[in-house]
Amino acid sequence: MIRNKARHRLVAVSLILPFVAIFALVFAYPVIEVVRMSFTDAPLIGGGEWIGLGNYIRLFSDKLFYTSVVNNGYFVLLTVIPTTVIALAIALAVNRLSGRMQALVLVMFFTPYVLPVSVVTQIWAWMLDFQFGILQPVIEFFTGKPVPVFKNPHWVMPTVATVTIWWTNGFNVLLFLAGLRNIPSELYEAAALDGATRRQLFWRITWPLLWPVTALVLTLQLILQLKIFDQIYLLSEGGPFNSSYVLLLMVYREAFQLNHGGYAAAISLVLFLLIVVISVLQFQILRIGGKGK
Repeated sequence: MIRNKARHRLVAVSLILPFVAIFALVFAYPVIEVVRMSFTDAPLIGGGEWIGLGNYIRLFSDKLFYTSVVNNGYFVLLTVIPTTVIALAIALAVNRLSGRMQALVLVMFFTPYVLPVSVVTQIWAWMLDFQFGILQPVIEFFTGKPVPVFKNPHWVMPTVATVTIWWTNGFNVLLFLAGLRNIPSELYEAAALDGATRRQLFWRITWPLLWPVTALVLTLQLILQLKIFDQIYLLSEGGPFNSSYVLLLMVYREAFQLNHGGYAAAISLVLFLLIVVISVLQFQILRIGGKGK
């Protein structure tokens, strides 16, 4: 018995050890190093002097930091709820289809999601080009003149948000479709026999049973959109006049352009804590809301 227990423990340790080693190497150690660097004036590569809370004092007195936080919040408002509502509407429509038509529509909506961000931004930069963009006539129809959307402080963030929703919404549609298919059809049949309308079917059956998926989509989108970087960097580089400057762009600038590794570590740590706090709060609020349904 003792030998068998020892053998089982050895097998268990041998199975767990690779994961623990990889986790420590690619996650735990970098996190500890970032925390350490945030209290130093170190460059991106190399040691530095210990300065305590100096980077954090500098950060919370930096106007660009507050501008970045506001821009991050604005981008979240432009994307999280709209993309969830749009994905739900698409999923409800696709769920009514069947066979090859449903498969074709799903492919159409999911294809952008598999494209790399560089391809997505290049496509939209070409379509919205001030001189030759094929979408400029549409913009001119509503505004009376062409608009350089990525150089206009009022247009840049809504435009990047539109690109992001178009690019990422396919995955959300799949999540909602999975949730819709898990709702028993017997519930709809019983409600239909009682004379329920389509609106009543949605609000009394579909929406309450789909709430866990909705909460998941909202939480995932919040985390992803708080970490916005690629689209901003490739389409506007934070401009014009810092109107699209976000926190990860600030981290990139301080770390890779100005070689301020310690200051960049402090910014990234504050962003990490911000994401954790906001995500937990949102999840708890959504869970309380789900219990009331």
